[in-house]
Amino acid sequence: MPRVRFEPHQRETEVSEGTLLLRAALDAGVHINASCGGNGVCGKCRVLLEEGEVENGVSEKLSQEDRDAGYRLACLSRVTQDLRVRVPVESELDASVLNLQATPRKTAAIKQVSLEDFKVQGLFLPPIEKKFLQLPSPSSEDNCSDVTRVVDNLKFHHEEHRLEVDFSVIRKITEVIREQDFQTTATLARPVHEDSGRTSVMNVQPGDTTDRNFALALDVGTTTVFAQVLDLNKGEVLAEYGDFNQQMSYGEDIINRIVYAEKGDGLQELSQAVLETINRILEKILEEAGVDRDEVSTITIAGNTTMTQLLLKLNPRYIRRSPYVPTCTLFPPIKARDIGIDLREHALALIYPSVSSYVGGDIVAGIMGSLMYQSEEVTLYVDIGTNAEVVIGNKDWMVCAACSAGPAFEGGGMKLGMRAKRGAIEDFSIDPFTYEPMVLTIGEEKPVGICGSGLITTVASLFETGVIDNQGKFNRELDTPRIREAEEGIWEYVMVWKDEAGVDRDIVLQEPDIDNLIRAKGAIYSGCMTLMSEIGLSLSELDRVLLAGGFGSYIDLEKAITIGLLPEMDPDRIGFVGNGSLMGAKMSSLNNHIRQNVVEVTRKMTNFELSETTSYMDNFMASLFLPHTDLDKFPRVQARLNERKKILSGASG
Repeated sequence: MPRVRFEPHQRETEVSEGTLLLRAALDAGVHINASCGGNGVCGKCRVLLEEGEVENGVSEKLSQEDRDAGYRLACLSRVTQDLRVRVPVESELDASVLNLQATPRKTAAIKQVSLEDFKVQGLFLPPIEKKFLQLPSPSSEDNCSDVTRVVDNLKFHHEEHRLEVDFSVIRKITEVIREQDFQTTATLARPVHEDSGRTSVMNVQPGDTTDRNFALALDVGTTTVFAQVLDLNKGEVLAEYGDFNQQMSYGEDIINRIVYAEKGDGLQELSQAVLETINRILEKILEEAGVDRDEVSTITIAGNTTMTQLLLKLNPRYIRRSPYVPTCTLFPPIKARDIGIDLREHALALIYPSVSSYVGGDIVAGIMGSLMYQSEEVTLYVDIGTNAEVVIGNKDWMVCAACSAGPAFEGGGMKLGMRAKRGAIEDFSIDPFTYEPMVLTIGEEKPVGICGSGLITTVASLFETGVIDNQGKFNRELDTPRIREAEEGIWEYVMVWKDEAGVDRDIVLQEPDIDNLIRAKGAIYSGCMTLMSEIGLSLSELDRVLLAGGFGSYIDLEKAITIGLLPEMDPDRIGFVGNGSLMGAKMSSLNNHIRQNVVEVTRKMTNFELSETTSYMDNFMASLFLPHTDLDKFPRVQARLNERKKILSGASG
């Protein structure tokens, strides 16, 4: 069988003849960007053949120069002989940037609730707790069963609820309680509601281990997976880490993954892919925190509806078909090991409920974690990503919807777009007279592409200086070599010349790239406006806007408003939540009251299917301009544009 060696990773794998090169990379543990799920239409999986040749591997996404140099698309290339393949820097995934602490730009980060806050409010009540028991030794007068001995002691000293004992505890209890002369620690899972239900005895350990009680918080995203280790006694985060979801090799958006799940063993493969990511992250953070798996009592999981169903191996087929029905929105506690998470038998997985097919547990977790569900303020909560979710409301009512924004904010759908990693252009400015650029990259390395936040800033700057018009078309009359017609008849602006870049080509922004951004920002803005109009709410009646998601931390608010991504309002009314999904998972691990309230909150959230809401398409079409067809909605942007026109015209005069 042919062998494939991937450089610079120095990894090899043996595959059957005819195997896709992208599949070979996956088998070798080498990540390659594959935005379109292997359809050959995004051009992100560009690799260089250093030895050997493949069958196919070319498409219109590769220039003739690229083909002659030996570049091929991994998703179209089939292995027929031994190969040595180099994965260019722009085709790789770099998880290191995911774990940098972002500093919100011109956006106030909301204060997260601390353990002390919970204690002051009398709310520090983890769903999992440990109780130390000094059991009486059996005798001829007291020869009740070992299980009864533990249960009776718990009832007498600690627990008022009815108790049930997990079968895994029954199997080992005899040896455990005798290991340290009937001194033992019982791990208890509280009922969701204190006035009903039963407390479960999930584990027993020899001796007093009450000071070693830990939980995990997990955010399972379409693109990334983040996890934290929590000390349930102190309420502290001991370690955290994020990595790319290995499912990305099957497509970057949920629709491609649903389609893949419908084929053959696709559902099993997708579930296994995300589980490998999860277990790899957990191994890393548990080792860093110095926590043994036996000391982890629970893992709280938040993810969008599709990611949750794929993790649990639930058929997602009908999520994407009208009337858009998920398999399940509310999940019982599940043994973590039963769903493939590498924890001990006693560890419980607590999964955040969803609202609908496209408003999932990640958004519910953000609503709970931000305490929006307790607030009097009318809040617009926006989670920006490939599928942007919008929630409007307060403690009394909520409406929600999902907008299919596309991959533009994550660098997808662009000729040289990329995710946020070292070398990605994240900031940009332009001289309004010479049209020469200044670019800043993540890590201050040579530019290799443009990430989502850099795209927003670049398009806003080009628009404000008149390099592009309100439809995103370049002004071809400007006297600059940077605006040119590409070989394929597409107009572009050269941000970085080849000899200044970290890749072997000019880094350019093309009109189709701008079109993709306009459609993406239009979907989000029109989603917000549609929800507000459907409930009769005006922009002035909003008390605040909360931006969620890792991407939101890098947004320049002024630039986002300039292109019409966000409604124009006072920046002081806009706050940044960060990873709301992970924040909600963490808070649920520390506060059982959130678990009690979450079902009520999901029932309070009225979902709108925007594709079936008449006003949405009207709002969307009106949003397909910079910033909007109606500039009266953006008076500050309009005033700034007019002022700059005066300055430029005065200079030219």
